[in-house]
Amino acid sequence: MDVLADFRAKVKALNGKVVLPEASDERTLRATEAILKEEMSGVVLVGKEESILNHAKELGLDISKAEILDPENYDTSEFADFFYEKRKKKGITPEQAAEIVKTELFFGALLVKYGIVNGMVAGAVNTTGDVLKAALQVVGVKPGFKTVSSSFIMVTPDFLGSDRIFLFADCAVIPNPTAEQLAEIAISTAMTRRALIGDEPKVALLSFSTMGSAKHELVDKVAEAKEIITSRNPDFDFDGELQLDAAIIPSIGSKKAPESKIAGQANVLVFPDLQAGNIGYKLVQRFAKAEAIGPVIQGLAAPVCDLSRGCSWEDIYNTTALVLLLSK
Repeated sequence: MDVLADFRAKVKALNGKVVLPEASDERTLRATEAILKEEMSGVVLVGKEESILNHAKELGLDISKAEILDPENYDTSEFADFFYEKRKKKGITPEQAAEIVKTELFFGALLVKYGIVNGMVAGAVNTTGDVLKAALQVVGVKPGFKTVSSSFIMVTPDFLGSDRIFLFADCAVIPNPTAEQLAEIAISTAMTRRALIGDEPKVALLSFSTMGSAKHELVDKVAEAKEIITSRNPDFDFDGELQLDAAIIPSIGSKKAPESKIAGQANVLVFPDLQAGNIGYKLVQRFAKAEAIGPVIQGLAAPVCDLSRGCSWEDIYNTTALVLLLSK
C-alpha cells in the first residue's frame, strides 16, 4: 500500500504552491528538483537568489522553475504592519517587527498567511519549536479552535488480514492535554483523516478503561473530552473511553462496548497524553513494521508542516504532498 504515491498523485491536480524556506540546505534543493520534475506543485524558495542557484548548480540540480524570494529585496512593509499589530501587546516594536518578518520562517509563514502559497514545509534546519512559533504567531489557529496538535498516519500491514491505515494523535505536541484539548485533538484528527485519506473517520478516545470499567481521574478526563465533543455536534462517529483492543478488534469491541458505533472499527486513535501517543506509535512502527508518516501538524488556520532535523530530502518531498492536501 503506497499511501504516499497516492497522496502525490492527488496533489498534482490541485495546482498548488508550497514555500520551502530553508533553501540553504541541500535536502531542500533536492526536494525542490523532485517536486518540480514531477510537476507536483510550484515551489517558492527563500533566500539570496544567486547563492541558491549557485548551490544548486554545484549539486548538479535543476531548480530553474522554482520561484526565489529574497526578504531583503521584497516589499515586506505590509507583513511588518500586520505582525506589529498582532504582537504589539506582547511588546514588539515596529522596528522589531520589520526585522522579524524578514527571517526565513516568519517570511515563509507570512506567504502562507497572505495566500501567496498554499502551505509551508520546514524543520530540516530549524527546531520544531521555532517552526511552530512562526506558524502560531503568523498563521494562528483554525477559527473555533484553541489547540494545535499533531497526528501520525500509520500504514499497518496485514492487520486482521488486510492492510489498514490508522491515524494516531497526539504523538508530538501537547504533553498532557486537558479534556478540552483532548476533544480538539480528536476533532482535528478526524478532519485530517478526511483531508488526507478521504474516508469517514471513526474516532476512539483511548484509555485503560472501557465505558466506566475503571474509576480514576485519568479516565474522567477522557469521559469529559467525549462530552465536549458531543456538545460540538460533529459530523463523524466517535466514542470513549475505550481500551485499545475494544477500539480496533471487532470481536472484543462487540463484547466490551456492544452499543458503541465505533468499537472494533476505529481508524482514528486519540491517546490520553503525549507519553502514551509517542510510545504507542513507535511500538506499532517497530513491532508491526508499520510505516509512520508525519507528524502532521493540525489545528492551524493554514497548513504548516514540521520536519525532523534528521529528515531526508524524500521526507521534504513527501511532506509537501501532505501540506498541499491539507490546504484543499
